[in-house]
Amino acid sequence: MTLKEHFRKNVVLAYPVVIGQLGHIMVSVADTVMVGQVGVIPLAAATFAGTFYHILMMFGIGVSYAVTPLVASTDSKHQNRLMFLLQNGLVLNALLALVLVAIGLIASQYLMYFGQETEVAIAAKPYLVVVSFSLFPLMVFQTFRQFAEGLSDTFNPMVVSIVSNLLNVALNYVLIYGALGFPEMGLLGAAYATLISRVVMSLMMVLIIRTKLTGFAWSFDTQQAWRMVKIGVPSGMQYVFEVGAFATAAIMVGWISAEALAAHQIALNLAAITYMSATGIAAASTIRIGNQLGLKDAKNLRLAGYTSFTTVAIFMTFTALTFIVLRYELTALYVKDAYVQSLAAGLLIVAAAFQVSDGLQAVGLGVLRGLTDVKVPTLITFIAFWILAIPGGYLLGFTFDLGVYGVWYALSGGLTVAAILHIIRFQSLLKRLRF
Repeated sequence: MTLKEHFRKNVVLAYPVVIGQLGHIMVSVADTVMVGQVGVIPLAAATFAGTFYHILMMFGIGVSYAVTPLVASTDSKHQNRLMFLLQNGLVLNALLALVLVAIGLIASQYLMYFGQETEVAIAAKPYLVVVSFSLFPLMVFQTFRQFAEGLSDTFNPMVVSIVSNLLNVALNYVLIYGALGFPEMGLLGAAYATLISRVVMSLMMVLIIRTKLTGFAWSFDTQQAWRMVKIGVPSGMQYVFEVGAFATAAIMVGWISAEALAAHQIALNLAAITYMSATGIAAASTIRIGNQLGLKDAKNLRLAGYTSFTTVAIFMTFTALTFIVLRYELTALYVKDAYVQSLAAGLLIVAAAFQVSDGLQAVGLGVLRGLTDVKVPTLITFIAFWILAIPGGYLLGFTFDLGVYGVWYALSGGLTVAAILHIIRFQSLLKRLRF
């Protein structure tokens, strides 16, 4: 394959995955924008509850990624093996979902102990309870989605995500503001909208994949299940370390003020849109690397990896420029408070500075996952965020009194370190290929 063909395949595979990935984060974006119109306290509460919820959600999504490289490296003619992968993945992800829901419910009982303003903690509790239940349908959806993407079907998951997001926005309008005769529920209405839309999303994906399967019969292969665990859990921990770092940063920012926390949420919400787009490109790179690994084609595997890095770098350069040019217009969409808007606009400048690094480290995880290399990338992610970024954020933010900006400077440094080390790891593994 030529370079042009590699770039074309990257884009063709990635754009539906990007839209699908945006489906997850756009639920949060819609909630944030629409709740922000209610007031600063509900927005800060959504941010605070979201710090716990998004850690659980991203761990689950990371674990579900184990299905994709295994399916991608399996010949599509081997229907029985593919069925085993789907069924084992569904069982494991459903069990994990129950655990995640339980953790979310337990966490909701202890929100008063994290140093947040009392009003924020009280408002966050019922919201976290409801959105925690949405993790179960989300994990069902993820299982069938990753199976489809492993077969290079990225279109159907994209369609389902779009429909689900449109439903979420409509339900937000009805339940948050009390339209069409429904009671005005505010922040809690956003939580119920998320739950309902994700139940619909999972049912749609199950029905789409079920109609394509033949000879469906339940069975469980412990060897395959264990292989998924060995790939999935480290993949999930990669996201926990990164998203957990940003969540911890949100808690630290909450020590400053509700306004700082609201500004943090706005900037992070926008940065999360671009990050989830990058993970879509990363997911496509996992498929591409997995395909070439199955074909034992070292040359095209190498090109697939490097063109994936280039693709995300170009995309994230564009998003960085967008943040800089439209920072005031973007932040004004979220909240009317002028001080919060000003803080958030400043944070978008910092976000622009780490866009390329964020994209490269996300795709780095994707290409390494395609090679079923997950342990070393997990260690890299831990070091970058928990040894460097979080202690650095506290030092810059509080010891050197740089406030919320200091926290974000440290996060930017952690992303850059992770990006560099993932690329070095990929180059190292390429040298070891023996086919």
